[in-house]
Formats: sequence, structure tokens, C-alpha cells
Amino acid sequence: MTNRGLTRREWSAGLAAAAGAGQALGQSGKGGDLGSLYPPVQAIADASQRELSYLRPEFKDLQAWQKRARGKLFELLQYQPPQAAPEVQVISRRQREGYTEEQITFKTTPWFRVPAHVLIPNGAKQPRPGIVLLHDHGGFYMWGREKVMATDNEHPALKKFKERAYHGRSIGTELVRQGYVVISIDMFYWGERRRLLPEDPAMWRERSAEMTEQQVNEFNQRASLNEQLTARSLITAGATWPGVMLWDDIRTLDYLASRPEVDAKRLGCVGLSVGGYRSFMLAALAPRIKVGVDVCWMTTFAAQVERHVIHTMGLAFIVPGMYRYFDMPEFSAAVAPRALMVIMGAKDFLFPLPAMKESASRIEQCYRKAGVPERQLCRIYDAPHEFNPQMQADAWEWLGRWI
Repeated sequence: MTNRGLTRREWSAGLAAAAGAGQALGQSGKGGDLGSLYPPVQAIADASQRELSYLRPEFKDLQAWQKRARGKLFELLQYQPPQAAPEVQVISRRQREGYTEEQITFKTTPWFRVPAHVLIPNGAKQPRPGIVLLHDHGGFYMWGREKVMATDNEHPALKKFKERAYHGRSIGTELVRQGYVVISIDMFYWGERRRLLPEDPAMWRERSAEMTEQQVNEFNQRASLNEQLTARSLITAGATWPGVMLWDDIRTLDYLASRPEVDAKRLGCVGLSVGGYRSFMLAALAPRIKVGVDVCWMTTFAAQVERHVIHTMGLAFIVPGMYRYFDMPEFSAAVAPRALMVIMGAKDFLFPLPAMKESASRIEQCYRKAGVPERQLCRIYDAPHEFNPQMQADAWEWLGRWI
């Protein structure tokens, strides 16, 4: 039997069948997506002691806890590759309105060469604060960093995506014009690092301007269906997807800090969706980050089990065993006493609203225990899963306040 993949009709029919089955099993309000398997799985989650939660009374020394918590998280990520010199290659350098744009590649490991945009403000006193800008997931794999960076001749499908997620703004441009040096890479499996097959048409391989939106959508659908294959392959190879992803982000921060235009003592990070997850985790794992902004990715893990795993807890996010030790909001203590902003949307149906509110409460508790409650800010907007202009304005104010 050949693995020919699914046609669009088959894919849609499968989703419809799955949705119907889920509704049939979950009509009583119990079981949700797991149906009869839900009670024992939820019981496992509810039994977690979260034995390394900073909110447990036995943890009184923040720095000692952070050393232990970060060590445990790195252990669970199952991925600490050998150090590699960046060996930067400059692909292009051009002047844009108010800033210089570099397109480069650099090594994060001996086996990964990562493409990036670097934006440097013109006429600004050097060195400048630096921002690691982390793009989203969005089920939109054809492009990566271009979702947050301005590019020439943007494809209509990319423009439409940016309208939906960022209200049409290239937020890298917003940041560089405020005086930050900005870097954004393609996350593993996105953009120039997307999964391509030898038999793929040239339009997919070259990201041709002649692609129709339907053809872009077909590529994105295939990529979505093969996330599990990619994650299972990484696990087979002895790593995890979050390990690969977060290591790339940490090494990106290291490279940004090494640039002569950048003040290595004034570094921040920001991102939407999986970019928000990455921003939160980067701030937690990399002490040189002074301020992090996490947009639309925050929850309590146990609240996701019944109905919200399918589009939020993919294998690109799951750190195996993490919930045994700490919940996501409790890991915010690894950021303290540095500044953290968490932005959430009340109409973001990827996460239950009660879990978002509980997350905000626990983050505030962690920072209060650390003695710096004013250095965290959690806001829930009357908005869906997006980074809208008001959210952006508040995020930029928060970044400016701390770096």
C-alpha cells in the first residue's frame, strides 16, 4: 500500500466524522473529545502533585528553586546538542525605510543552519536593546518569519493570514521603528525549514507567486497531517520537538546578544500563539532575557484534557512529564524577578476561560511570593486568538518599561 496522503475531500470528511463522534460521546457534557477514556485520563491529571511548583510551601529560596526547575525542564526536553559556532552567512542586506534589513543564516547546532531576518534601526545611538520575535503556528506552514516581518510582493494568502492574526501589521517593522534590533527565525517545520518531498511540485518548493490560495492551503493541510510523523521521528531519534524548538530560540538569543549593535543587558522576547509559548519558555530558561511577552498561549494543563488538547497541546508543545513537576503558569517563577506580560483573549476558544483566569491568578501568586508582584501583568481582552492593535500597543509599552 502506498502512503498517498489524503485528498481534501477525505480530510474534510474525516474531520466531520471525528466531530460527529465527539459530539455523540460528549452530549452529556462528560468525556469531550476522549469519550469513555476521559475519566481515567482526567484522574491522572488531577492526581498530579506538581512536586516542583514554586507555590509549594517548601520552596522559599527563589534562586535555588530556579536552578532546580530549569535543570528539570532541560532534562525533560531530552535535547542538549553540542555547542556550535554560529558561522553566520549574510544572504542579503538592504536599506528599508528607517532601518537596515539583513537576511542571514546561522548555526544553532552542528546539524541545523537556521534562516533569519535581522532588523537594525537607522541613526540610533548604539548599542540598542534587542528583541527576539517569535512567529506563530496558525496551521500555516508555508511561511515562518515572514508572518511577522515585512517582505516584498507578499503572497495574497500570507497577507490574508497577517490580517487575521496581526490585523495586517508586520510587527517586526513596528518594533524596529521603536529603536529595537529585532531578530526572527523560521521555526523548525515552518518557512524555509518546512517539510518538502522530492516529488513536490515546483510551486511548493519555490513558494511561487503563481500559487493559488487553494494550493497554499493544500500544502498547509498536508503539513498539519504530518506533524505527528515529524514529532514521532524526533522522539525516535532521542529528542523532543519542544527541545529542538526551544534550543533554536535560546541560541538565537545568544547570537542576537553577540551583535555589536545590541546591548546584551537589554533583551526581550515576544510572540503570538506558539510564539507566545516560545516567548514564555525562552524568558523562563534564559536569564539574560529581561522582559517577555506571551500572547495567547497560557492555560492550566489539566483544564485542557476534556476538550482543548486537539488544537493546543500538539507534540510541538508537549514536554513529556512536565505536569508531574509544575503547571505552565507556575513555571513563570523561573522568569521572576524579571518582567513578564501574559496577554489572553476571552474569545480564544483554544483555552477555557476559567483556566486563563486561574493561570493569571497563579502567575500573580508566584510573583508575589518572589516579592515582585508589580513585574508581572496578565490581561484578558475581549478578543479571539490574535495579536490585535490594542494588545500590540500594551505589549510595546510593557517592553519599553523594562528595557
